[in-house]
Amino acid sequence: MAAARNVNLNLTGEMGNCNNRSLKDEEKAKEDSPSAKRPKFEKFPFTRWEFGVFLGVFFVFSIGLFCIYITMPSSVYNNLKLPRTLSDLRLLKDHLATYARDYPAQFILGYCSTYIFMQTFMIPGTIFMSLLAGALFGVVRGLFLVVFNATAGASSCFFLSKLIGRPIVYWLWPEKLKVFQAEIAKRREKLLNYMLFLRVTPTLPNLFINLASPIVDIPFHVFFLATLLGLIPASYITVRAGLALGDLKSIKDLYDFKTLSMLFLIGSVVIFPTLLKRKRIYE
Repeated sequence: MAAARNVNLNLTGEMGNCNNRSLKDEEKAKEDSPSAKRPKFEKFPFTRWEFGVFLGVFFVFSIGLFCIYITMPSSVYNNLKLPRTLSDLRLLKDHLATYARDYPAQFILGYCSTYIFMQTFMIPGTIFMSLLAGALFGVVRGLFLVVFNATAGASSCFFLSKLIGRPIVYWLWPEKLKVFQAEIAKRREKLLNYMLFLRVTPTLPNLFINLASPIVDIPFHVFFLATLLGLIPASYITVRAGLALGDLKSIKDLYDFKTLSMLFLIGSVVIFPTLLKRKRIYE
């Protein structure tokens, strides 16, 4: 009887240890999940150090922009306004046309700095900047400017997010980040193709891709190449629309059903090698 009681006690103890281990594993899994990693103060996800770094980088960019703008003629500087509507953009284009023609180097420096600043700090309105490039410089030079600035701004946002972006991504998109991380894990061997697909098509917002990429461990060279090449089709559409800025009635007209279908077709061609390889593996 004593031996039987000892056996029962040992079995009970082992079961208790297993239950404790399973509870600990569950708690650890919950802690590792994106939703559990949200900051305690959801209204303000940054720590003091992270907020200080963000303000410092923002201050440096702002000083650089200010130094560029004060060198402009007062007639141009006084009429500068970040466009929020097509009407604002048409007025800005009229004010800047002469300055861009007479001082091309100064204008391009100011244009590039503004575009990269907006991309880095997630300020809406870069689509108006792309339209402006087409209206002032034509398709070829305008496309080069837009792709260069969009890639530089996205890269700057990538490194800023790598430094301090983790809490804000976990705060804003915990579930979307979890799905994105799982998709990236499945496509490690053909990651460039998948990232190109995301850049070409409007499957995920570019803002989310810029911020989330360093958090899910996408190598920078893959991020850079996918951004540089993947933004060309959409940028071409936007820059080309800038040539007929006066006829454009709404931003929504840029991406109608035909245009979106074309972008998804290009994206499907890009990702086809990945799908073909997966099919062969399963066969």
